[in-house]
Amino acid sequence: MAHHHHPFHMVNPSPWPLTGAVAALLLTSGLAVWFCYNSIILLSLGLILLLLTMYQWWRDVVRESTFQGFHTLPVQKGLRLGMILFIVSEVLFFTGYFWAFYHSSLAPTPELGGIWPPTGITPLDPFEVPLLNTAVLLASGVAITWAHHSIVEGERKEAIQSLMITVVLGLYFTTLQAIEYYEAAFTIADGIFGSTFFVATGFHGLHVMIGSTFIIISLLRLIWHHFTTQHHFGFEAAAWYWHFVDVVWLFLYVSIYWWGS
Repeated sequence: MAHHHHPFHMVNPSPWPLTGAVAALLLTSGLAVWFCYNSIILLSLGLILLLLTMYQWWRDVVRESTFQGFHTLPVQKGLRLGMILFIVSEVLFFTGYFWAFYHSSLAPTPELGGIWPPTGITPLDPFEVPLLNTAVLLASGVAITWAHHSIVEGERKEAIQSLMITVVLGLYFTTLQAIEYYEAAFTIADGIFGSTFFVATGFHGLHVMIGSTFIIISLLRLIWHHFTTQHHFGFEAAAWYWHFVDVVWLFLYVSIYWWGS
C-alpha cells in the first residue's frame, strides 16, 4: 500500500457481487418454480452458485485482512459501522414478527374465539425444552465472551476451548429446536398462532445456524493464527451477531413461549 496516500482500502474489481446477485435471482426464481412446478433444478443451481460465491468472496476478504494488511484502523472502523447497521436491520426484521404476534394476541378477533391461544391450539410447555434452550443459548453467550477476553489477553488456548464450547452449544440448541418442531402439536398451517410461532422461531433458528457457521470459521481462523490481540474484527463481528441472537431468543421465550402460551 506504499503507493496510496490514504489509509483506506480501495478494493480491486471483483466478480463476486455479480455472481451473488445472479445467485439471489436464481434462488428466488427457483423457489417460485419449486412451489408452482415441483422442480428444484433452478433452486439447486442458485444454491450452489451462492455457496461458491460466499466461499470465494470471504476467502478474498480473509486474504486482504490477514495477509495483505489492507484492513487498517480506518477500514476496521468502517467495517464495525457496517456490522452495527446490519444488526440494526436485523432488529427491525424481527420487530415485524413480534408486531404480528402482539397484534394478534393482545386483541384476539372473533375468528380466533376471542381468546389466545386460539381454540384447538395446545402450546408448548415453556418450562421444558424452551427453558433448556434458553439456558443453552445464554451459556453460549458466556462462552463467546470468555473467548473474546481470552483473545484480547493473548490466551490462545483458552480462546480455542471457549469457542469450541460455543460451537457445541449452538449445535445443541439447533438439535433441540428441531426435536421441538417435530413433537409440536400444531403446524405452521394452524392459523395465526402457528404462522407467527414457526416463522419467528424458525427465522431465529436460521440465524443460530448462520451464527454457528460464523463462529466455526472464526474458530478455524484462530487455530490458523489469523487473529492477534489487536486485530481480530472477524471474531468480534461473530460475537456481536451471537449476542444479538441471544437477545432475540430471550424476547421470543418471554413473549411467545411463556406469555403467549
